[in-house]
Amino acid sequence: MKPFQLQLKITARLNRNPLNLLAVLSLFFLQTNISVLAADEVPVYKIEVVNTWPHDATAFTQGLTWYQGNLYEGTGRNGQSSLRMVDLETGELLKRQNLAQRFFGEGIAIVDDRVYQLTWQSHMGFVYDVDSFEQQKTFFLAGEGWGITFGNDALIVSDGSAYLRFLDPENLQQEKRVQVTLNGNPVQSLNELEFINGEVWANVWYQDVIVRIDPQTGKVNSIVDLSGLYPQRKSRDEVLNGIAWDEEGQRLFVTGKLWSSLFEINVVE
Repeated sequence: MKPFQLQLKITARLNRNPLNLLAVLSLFFLQTNISVLAADEVPVYKIEVVNTWPHDATAFTQGLTWYQGNLYEGTGRNGQSSLRMVDLETGELLKRQNLAQRFFGEGIAIVDDRVYQLTWQSHMGFVYDVDSFEQQKTFFLAGEGWGITFGNDALIVSDGSAYLRFLDPENLQQEKRVQVTLNGNPVQSLNELEFINGEVWANVWYQDVIVRIDPQTGKVNSIVDLSGLYPQRKSRDEVLNGIAWDEEGQRLFVTGKLWSSLFEINVVE
């Protein structure tokens, strides 16, 4: 198998705050690239597109999930952050709950009719009723919040580092932390998450890949290459971000920030 090079960038999350232009310009030249070469024992899979659906091109997608026949999305940016229920085939917005201006919305997960939504740097998460979108409670989250999913009886959270945190869904306390590695090297910038058939699937910020992670060991056991999926990007903000799994229909959906399309794909193994 041809070796696959995964470029992982250690950098500030600059696109989060478009007003911080000076920080963007000063830190841009300080970013460090780490090249990790996936050996032959870590397979790299291509994809095939099954369907293409419309997606709100103004949605800064931070979380995506499928629950009981419906597509749910969490969006980011201060003043634009929201929780949404969206019609898959038309892209029509069916339900929306906006976050306050001071919150930058992040990933979402749904467990037992409760929607969990993270925020980026506010150290706060929200729990909503899935039917009404009525907020039931808030919770404290140490560090940053990026992606979240549910699997193996735990909420699994990413924070932009190489670590996944496992939280008890009832008391929202951290139970353990696992470092994600590829051939022994930490995989930084883990972003949106989805739990699929016993694995954690993760977007990697600024990379057109999904890494498939063993949640027990943190080892990346395969990589899904999505390069070329959405070539019509106009800005650096339009990164691949958003994975949703329809377990009953065995359908996999992906999209990105500010993308006008959402894709149903098959992984070609």
